[in-house]
Amino acid sequence: MTCLLRIDLKALTRSVFLLVFIAAAGCTPRSQPQALSVVPQGHTATRQVTITVATTRARDASTASYSDLRAPKLNYEMFTISIPPTHKISEIEWPKSQPNPQTSFAVTDRRELPDFALNAGKRDILIFVHGYNYTFAESLFRLAQVAADADLKESPVLFAWPSAASVTGYVADKDAVTYSRDDLVHLLTVVAADPAIENITLFGHSMGGWLVAEALRQLRLSGQHKVIDRLGNVVLAAPDIDIDVFRRQVQTIGKLNPPITLLVSPDDRALKLSERLAGSRGRVGTRDANDPRVQALAAAHGIRVIDISKVDAPDGSNHNRFAALMKVLPRATKTTFASLAHAGSFILEPASATLVSSNK
Repeated sequence: MTCLLRIDLKALTRSVFLLVFIAAAGCTPRSQPQALSVVPQGHTATRQVTITVATTRARDASTASYSDLRAPKLNYEMFTISIPPTHKISEIEWPKSQPNPQTSFAVTDRRELPDFALNAGKRDILIFVHGYNYTFAESLFRLAQVAADADLKESPVLFAWPSAASVTGYVADKDAVTYSRDDLVHLLTVVAADPAIENITLFGHSMGGWLVAEALRQLRLSGQHKVIDRLGNVVLAAPDIDIDVFRRQVQTIGKLNPPITLLVSPDDRALKLSERLAGSRGRVGTRDANDPRVQALAAAHGIRVIDISKVDAPDGSNHNRFAALMKVLPRATKTTFASLAHAGSFILEPASATLVSSNK
């Protein structure tokens, strides 16, 4: 009995240490309510990103933001985010007090919407489903950062679920994404039925990857195959999904054309913590592209697995590498990702901006 107790305490100590490390790794302060205050654009031109938001978070009238409480139905709003001229790729320049478009990300316009609507003139969309431990402002500004750095041609859409925005809120967040599953299905149904929308990219990060996979599974089980067929690309970055659960999910979803893309990093510290919280059960996002079992999974279910662990991570958790991919992609040639026309297992070499097949 004493021996078992010692083992548990050691495991607990390691987990607490990792929690503290990940909490400190970002080193930037958490977003404050004033980050979403609307400010004038100013005279100097800066880049603008307009984002349509669909969220299961409840509106918070006291902060003009969205809380971690669960809304009874989807709320819609459109934001215009100004990117400062001093912006550095993969970073979010947070306001130190009141937002200033010359030095920080800033909201220059926002309006509530009765239903889903897009910024005029764009027909392709990218739906971003954020991960665990995000505030609303963090998810909004992260999408704005990616859209600006990638010079995104698609109209960005944020699906924001009510994360507790706490390192210790893992279980609460898992309940929150489950609560939001029907609403993501509804959003996908709406955009798929809109003839004005052409290509649809669905991008899920971390626990948001689990939500994306569950939504696709639900669509398949309910016979809404045409909605799935309308998706041009499905990308799961650092997916926080139990490997056995994922295998069952893709068995139900079936092979997609083009294939589902997984962005993985074996050194993802946040997912290592998730594995410990889940009783040492492996997560999809930490898979090794050189592992024959991963290669077999990719081949059997028509999946593209890309190891991006050589890309410099924005923080010490190694969990947000997708946000730094824009340092690599502008140097890619038209043939760099030719291999992505089919399923397989690959390693991204950032120095040459090329993909190397890991299949033996």
